[in-house]
Amino acid sequence: MKKLSVYWGIVILCLMLAVPVLWAMENDVKEMPACIHCGMNRDMFAHSRMLIEYGDGSKVGVCSLHCAAVDLALNLDKAPSAIRVGDYGKKELIDAEKAFWVIGGGKPGVMTKNAKWAFADQADAEKFMKVSGGRFGTFDDALQAAYVDLGNDTKMIREKRKMKKMKMMEHKH
Repeated sequence: MKKLSVYWGIVILCLMLAVPVLWAMENDVKEMPACIHCGMNRDMFAHSRMLIEYGDGSKVGVCSLHCAAVDLALNLDKAPSAIRVGDYGKKELIDAEKAFWVIGGGKPGVMTKNAKWAFADQADAEKFMKVSGGRFGTFDDALQAAYVDLGNDTKMIREKRKMKKMKMMEHKH
C-alpha cells in the first residue's frame, strides 16, 4: 500500500511539473501566432519556428532560422538569454544550442533554399539525413549558413511574393 501511494505521488508530481511546460510550449504560438518579420503562421511552421528571449525580458517569435537571423542582426544591442527552435519531427521547442542541426539536403527549407532543421535527438537527425541528405552542424554553423544565404534567400522571397501578387491581380480581372 505504501509503495502504491508513493508511486501515485510521483506520478502526480510529474504531471504537475509537465503540464505547465507543455502549456508554455503551445503558448508561444498563441502569444505570437505570426512571424514578426514575414507574417507567416508560426503554428503552420511549428517544425521550424523559433522563440528568441532577450536579456531585457522581451520575446520574439519567428517562423524560421532565416527570420531569427534577421532579428538577431537587427537587435545587436540586445543579448539573447535563450533561443529555442521547433524540433523538426516533434514540433516542440528545444534549446537551439543543444539541438542537432541538419544543414542542406534535398528537402526545401523555410524561407531559404538551403534548409536548416533542428532535432532534439541525434538518431532522428541521422534518420532524416539518410532520406533527405544534408550534413550535421551546430547552432552556430546553422546561423552562419543562414547569414551566408540571406542575400540569395531575400531575392528568392521577393520573386515569390512578386509572382503571388501578379497571380492575384490576374484573378481580379
